[in-house]
Amino acid sequence: MADDDDPTFAIPTPPERRYPRGGGVEYEGETVFSVRPTVDFDDDALAAVVESVLDAGPYRYGDWFDLPMPLYLVHDDDTGDTFRVAVRDGAVEFHVLPATDSAGLRGLYRRLTDATDSSWSVTRKGE
Repeated sequence: MADDDDPTFAIPTPPERRYPRGGGVEYEGETVFSVRPTVDFDDDALAAVVESVLDAGPYRYGDWFDLPMPLYLVHDDDTGDTFRVAVRDGAVEFHVLPATDSAGLRGLYRRLTDATDSSWSVTRKGE
């Protein structure tokens, strides 16, 4: 059940996907929500919490990028939302993509808060 104090994860302007002539994909515009537990977790422990929540569903996800931090492409089968999730510097970042709506972000936030004994703060960066 939703808590009235849960953040709304309002997305002011979703990013636009562009396909340059040289190949690849670029995004114009950015919104990132930084979700930080009030209890200190190192990044490995925080990544383990994120993966346990993703494994429990309703998510399909992959971490196939060779980066020095966990970065997942996540699809929420319940809401149909797709977004990126990164773990960095003691926070979980929700990176909004063109196919992201607030419902999917709220769902993952609630599952993260339910999985720990910590309260969490949320800040938004970007447009």
